[in-house]
Amino acid sequence: QVQLVESGGALVQPGGSLRLSCAASGFTIAYYYIGWFRQAPGKEREGVSCISSGDDDTFYADSVKGRFTISRDNAKNTVYLQMNSLTPEDTGVYSCAARRSYGRWCPYYGMDYWGEGTLVTVSS
Repeated sequence: QVQLVESGGALVQPGGSLRLSCAASGFTIAYYYIGWFRQAPGKEREGVSCISSGDDDTFYADSVKGRFTISRDNAKNTVYLQMNSLTPEDTGVYSCAARRSYGRWCPYYGMDYWGEGTLVTVSS
């Protein structure tokens, strides 16, 4: 019953933009911090961005700072990742994950729920 479903992945050209969505069901994201992760072929999964549940603080990997924006809409039980100025290095499967917590923190570990991911391919 508990699900996280990502959507919005696509093939885009370098410099393009995408908006990913992470729709939750079976639980309310208001009590969870939500992270976005990505995994490129042959590489380990890495944390990309996270939004806290306590104060909607946001965090970003150095590689995406200034280009990506994470946000949440608790009424829609959905988290978003706006990705701009995409490069081929951004290619990968993007997954969202949730951890039950309330506070101004957002570590990329101990996640309770995971989505299956959506593929983002940045190529000319």
